[in-house]
Amino acid sequence: MDDTNLLHETIHDLTKFGKTPSDVQWVGTGKLWTTWENFAKIASDYIYDAWGGERQIDQRLKVVGVDWWLERYEYDGAGWWVFKTYPVKPSTEVNSLDLN
Repeated sequence: MDDTNLLHETIHDLTKFGKTPSDVQWVGTGKLWTTWENFAKIASDYIYDAWGGERQIDQRLKVVGVDWWLERYEYDGAGWWVFKTYPVKPSTEVNSLDLN
């Protein structure tokens, strides 16, 4: 068993991508959201087996900033955060795209 604290894991991953809790605008699942402060209170007591064999954290969970977000991923019961940003629009516009 690899006990992981959800708050510590989240802060670690925020830091890894140059973000801090003050950069977070909201945290949510599906149609529900809360502040970082409320999430931190909940996540500080949430210990889970990051490499366990069953889903333990809602896959809809997102930590959202201005133009980025952390999104939960899972494979075979192991879960982790993935950092995502909005794509940068290319500088050159064309009338058609090669889709092959």
